[in-house]
Amino acid sequence: MAMIEVRHDGAVSVVLLDRPEALNAISTAFALELTERLRALAAEPSTRAVVLASSGGRAFCVGADLKERDGFTDAQMYAQRAVLRALFDAVRELPMPAVAAVGGFALGGGFELALCCDLIAADAGAVFGLPETSVGLVPGGGGTQLLSRRIGLARAADLIYTGRHVGHAEACTLGIVDRTAKSGAGALDTGLELAAAIAANSPIAVRRAKHALRTGFDVPLAAGLEVEDAAWRVAAFSPDRVEGIRAFTEKRRPDFA
Repeated sequence: MAMIEVRHDGAVSVVLLDRPEALNAISTAFALELTERLRALAAEPSTRAVVLASSGGRAFCVGADLKERDGFTDAQMYAQRAVLRALFDAVRELPMPAVAAVGGFALGGGFELALCCDLIAADAGAVFGLPETSVGLVPGGGGTQLLSRRIGLARAADLIYTGRHVGHAEACTLGIVDRTAKSGAGALDTGLELAAAIAANSPIAVRRAKHALRTGFDVPLAAGLEVEDAAWRVAAFSPDRVEGIRAFTEKRRPDFA
């Protein structure tokens, strides 16, 4: 039975986590299926933005399936580690922007799935946390690195060392949430609205901008500026630049191929 559903809404692709009976806990099979779907989307030129969301409202994803892990040998843990790393890599390596639409619990690996995306949209019921230290583990899906880059080292240390949960209001204050659902709207609606705004722009420019942001963030400024210049050149000498400027002068919406 499929645990991942992919829907296409114009240039936006929605990846729905659909294992509601386990609150989208990441089992080995779940991780393999999600990785496969994400890699297929990465090679899909018509997709300009991706929304990662849950089919249910109770949880976005509660992280690793600890029931499956109960009784794992060291060899089984080691084997699953490779599968999970491939999953988080697949999210981070999407060439188009990805928006996590978080409603309900986003814990452990579920929070890390959201952190691997470019932007996080959430509704008032969203709850975030990295409780790995409470079960004898360290966040292993990028949590120690991505959360500290997003909200700062000390704030990330607070959440990781204590394993505590933070609700929507505190998550906004900390800088975890980028877009909040308006009254009456859910996380998915908000994520779709944000993704649609991204998809309306030049896909070449947006992809190269993502590459420049991701590649240039942790390098010296001079190196980062070279990354930016290379991205600019790809976009500036593309058909999208010609169409974008022509549409601007003709006072119409651009029709990016």
